Amino acid sequence: MPTILLIISFLFSVTNIFGQSVEPKLKISPLTGDFYIYTTYGSYQGNPVPANGMYLVTNDGVVLFDTPWDTTQFQPLLDSIKLKHHKDVTLCLATHWHDDKTAGLEYYRNKGIKTYTTILTDELSKKNNKKRSEFLMTKDTLFHVGQYFFETYYPGEGHTKDNIVIWFDKQKILYGGCLIKGADEENLGYLGDANVLEYETTLKRVQKRCPYPKYIIISHSDWNNINSLKHSIKLAKKLKNKNSH
Repeated sequence: MPTILLIISFLFSVTNIFGQSVEPKLKISPLTGDFYIYTTYGSYQGNPVPANGMYLVTNDGVVLFDTPWDTTQFQPLLDSIKLKHHKDVTLCLATHWHDDKTAGLEYYRNKGIKTYTTILTDELSKKNNKKRSEFLMTKDTLFHVGQYFFETYYPGEGHTKDNIVIWFDKQKILYGGCLIKGADEENLGYLGDANVLEYETTLKRVQKRCPYPKYIIISHSDWNNINSLKHSIKLAKKLKNKNSH
């Protein structure tokens, strides 16, 4: 009997090992209509961290918001979009200078995709030896691609000096990037390049400029929870109070 139990236990262990699902390197999830969220993974303090980006399918091609963090997924993302929608990516816009947003800019530029960042993001990318875009925005910019309109908005310093958000006024979609954290997060994440005293004010500007969003897309947490911006403001207020004394 002990031998049989041992064999059963061994088989159960083997089944568990081989039955575990491995997280895919690239995930694509529908958001609403022509909007999709893509997720790749990077490493922070030795742990795998998801990084969400977004893309929009228009009559004039696909617009990519930020690039994959995982450098092996630059082309698979393009291939997946082509296979799924029968369209090419024609424009890519990065929301700040960190790798999880800009890593693929040079790759996509070489593919003939129009790449955009702000001038401030370009200055910081150059200073920190990060990938840079072909086109630079000198101010908040309204884009018209196919049947869609969206605008970039620089609310001030927060996660970084240069972080911007993207606002789709008609669809009420706020693409917040790394500036906004998840509704379940206990802190504002990496603050090495942050302005801890201005963070709260910056987030409140976003709240005022982009009222009543139906969706708030954030980089490193669950994007289904609409309370992420309000929660981030609370966290930023605590951070400010802690560092003001």
